[in-house]
Amino acid sequence: MYSTMTDPLQTAKFLAILLLSTIFTGALSIPFINLLYKLKFRAPKTTSKDFLGKETPFAKLHGKKIGTPTGGGILIAVSTFLFSAIFYALTSFRFNWTSNILFLTIFSFGLLGLYDDLQKFFKLKKRGFFSLRLRHKFLVQWILGLAISWLLYTEIGGLENIWLPGGAALNIGLWFVPLGALAIVATSNAFNITDGLDGLAGGLLVIALGAFTFLATRSPLGGDITVFIAVLVGSLLAFLYFNIHPARIFMGDTGALAFGALLGVIALMTNRLIALPIIGGVFAIETISDFIQWGSMLFRDGKKVFKIAPLHHHFEAIGWEETKVTMRFWLAGTLLALLGTLVASL
Repeated sequence: MYSTMTDPLQTAKFLAILLLSTIFTGALSIPFINLLYKLKFRAPKTTSKDFLGKETPFAKLHGKKIGTPTGGGILIAVSTFLFSAIFYALTSFRFNWTSNILFLTIFSFGLLGLYDDLQKFFKLKKRGFFSLRLRHKFLVQWILGLAISWLLYTEIGGLENIWLPGGAALNIGLWFVPLGALAIVATSNAFNITDGLDGLAGGLLVIALGAFTFLATRSPLGGDITVFIAVLVGSLLAFLYFNIHPARIFMGDTGALAFGALLGVIALMTNRLIALPIIGGVFAIETISDFIQWGSMLFRDGKKVFKIAPLHHHFEAIGWEETKVTMRFWLAGTLLALLGTLVASL
């Protein structure tokens, strides 16, 4: 039995928790930023070279950001866990497989991202600590994605009927598991690639979650999904206050991997997977630009299509101010979210 948001009292409590999530995250942000300074969770100096060893403009564009506290994803995740639990305690909502899988997604991918952050902050490999290579981290992502997709398939059920525009449904059966894992892994990495400018990824995530909130109201799982989205958006809004240019805190891989994966899971739960690459279109374009750059350099003797990839850095490199890139990408994200919602609603 899954919860809905039809009771006006439940809706009032739902909005109250949303506001409390924003206030709580905002109140903790300054002491949390100070704690990150003490723990030395700060953006490290990185090499400004591509995979062929050629210099890139990255250091020139973002060198001034070295030392900025990184770990906002930890605060957002903790706030989301806490206030989701409070909401379930104060209302008739009950923990079930929908809420459990959402929590599991943030926790598992967030833990992998935290390991990635710690590895960069403290240079664990140079100090002789165990260090995962890129291909190993990618393998872990696939294992997590397959496990989560399997739980969606076995414990929730009915999601293997992929809805298409026009109302038709395509039953893909057990193929849902690898397809779901692909969606989760792809969105996790796409979000991480996009998280490169102050406020960019966080703002785009709020926009995409707004679209999926509307779509979730048409889903049998909508109550639990909208509760989770509302609490997460509340925390994101507080985080964005400190993350917009000039950022006082970055999200880090802890948040980027977790929230990207979560977006894929929500698309699967709402049975609107076909809308995901449209609603998250900016994330998709950013990832494609990375592949285009990589392929061009690999097969065209190092020749580049963009001055630097992903796409948001290219616009910076040609002279756009960081805030202009962010705002215009937000606008593009809003239009794509509206288009994706329209396609999913047909």
